[in-house]
Amino acid sequence: MTTWQISTSTGDPARVATILPGSGYTAQGPLLRYSAKALRAAGWTVRTFAWDEPSPDWAAARRAYGESLQAAPVPDGGRHLVVAKSLGTFALPVAVELGLPGAWLTPVLTGDASGPVRAALASGTAPALLVGGTADPLWDGGVATTPDVEVLTVDGADHSLEVGDWRRSHQILARVTEAVERLAAQL
Repeated sequence: MTTWQISTSTGDPARVATILPGSGYTAQGPLLRYSAKALRAAGWTVRTFAWDEPSPDWAAARRAYGESLQAAPVPDGGRHLVVAKSLGTFALPVAVELGLPGAWLTPVLTGDASGPVRAALASGTAPALLVGGTADPLWDGGVATTPDVEVLTVDGADHSLEVGDWRRSHQILARVTEAVERLAAQL
């Protein structure tokens, strides 16, 4: 059985963000860490998902991420934002089912496992941000077809949204964090 836990920072109980890590990319990775910092600075309650063991297979991850979203303590009329990286984007079908907006960082949009994620993107109506790099084989920025989805494609960036030059990688990190911050401010 796959086990996980959620840690929560105190903020506005009516504005809750759930941070979902990737496989091998924990919530301490810069894309998720700085997104969480920006949300906390804006007063959001931030729930951070962590695996108690190495990341599980895709089906188990999809179930666990879905359970964590359904269990979020958001009051009626409150807002719940999902910020997910790579494997964490497997929660997209549940987020769409629940009507949750999301910042989907380096989503898995190619290959056999991408079907549910791609279908959810096509059917979602909540605001969404998709971020990926042209050097990431899992990225397909053309998949977003609804007007509520903002797509940020970073030229030359890999699956970690980094490029060879550290200065440019820092600029990309700032750009992504600002995009997450903008999405949250619109909710």
